[in-house]
Amino acid sequence: MSERIRSFIAIDVAAKAVVDAVLALQRGLMETGADLKPVEPHNLHLTLIFLGEQPRRNLDEIARRLEGLSHRRFAIELRGVGAFPNPSSPRVVWIDVGRGREELVRLAQDVRALTREFAEEDEEFTPHLTVARVKGPKNRDRLAAFIEAHRSDYFGEVEVAEVKLKRSTLTPRGPIYSDLYVKRLA
Repeated sequence: MSERIRSFIAIDVAAKAVVDAVLALQRGLMETGADLKPVEPHNLHLTLIFLGEQPRRNLDEIARRLEGLSHRRFAIELRGVGAFPNPSSPRVVWIDVGRGREELVRLAQDVRALTREFAEEDEEFTPHLTVARVKGPKNRDRLAAFIEAHRSDYFGEVEVAEVKLKRSTLTPRGPIYSDLYVKRLA
């Protein structure tokens, strides 16, 4: 039986100024006393599509299809804090995408069209950068107030120059991501 690899397609967020701003936000989130698991700085990314467990042959085909993407690089602005499903009952805390949102949505739609037959996910794409996962109800009111107070904060710009097919290895200490294929945009 072929090895199955947990995978997704994403855009890494590694610009130092943006990462520093996210770290400052995460410190503030933790100070609310809420039960949170912040995303590690080296794992910050915007998911275009989650592919789930895939055999290697599917990932090779997905990489081949991604090679055909014809998008140009562009910039996105990260601005505003929110939560899924909502700030008063958060499970995920995220940063929104401002300027560049339309280009990001088009890119995600094209990636999804290329990989639809392989994907486990069929939800509509919602541009966001996950910064923390909520583990329990502790201090939920304080967390909701913090999210509301930061709903317009500016975190910087990210150049979208690469789309990455990534492997996700789950460990007790958190996920480890590695690049399986990188498509550089023009």
